[in-house]
Amino acid sequence: MVSVDGSIVLQIANFLLLIWILNMVLYKPIRKILLERKEKMVGMQADIDGSAQQVKSKEDAYVDGIRQARAAGQKEKEALMEAAAEEEKVIIGKINESAQAELKTVKEKITQEMGTVKAALEQEIDAFADAIGQKILGRAA
Repeated sequence: MVSVDGSIVLQIANFLLLIWILNMVLYKPIRKILLERKEKMVGMQADIDGSAQQVKSKEDAYVDGIRQARAAGQKEKEALMEAAAEEEKVIIGKINESAQAELKTVKEKITQEMGTVKAALEQEIDAFADAIGQKILGRAA
């Protein structure tokens, strides 16, 4: 059994002194290290969150840039296609005009040649008619 005497006071004082020494030598430095570690981890987590936010914003900017570049490229493509279509119309129009002019020239040339041939044939028609008549009738000239 435990007896209550003067040694208990000494034991309590010894215990309190030991707790104070342990607190000063062991507990406070460990708590300080744990607190510093916690603050460092909070700081690192904040850096991680900030970096993640920067990555997301840069990724969004990249995607937006690609979207804008595609839109600009599509607009430029459409503009080039329209310009090409207009140029095609101009070239086809020139070709048609040239073909129409050439066709008109050829028709006029054929008309002139027909007139020349017709005049030549009309001059020789009497000779051909006599020759045909003689062959039909069997006469020799």
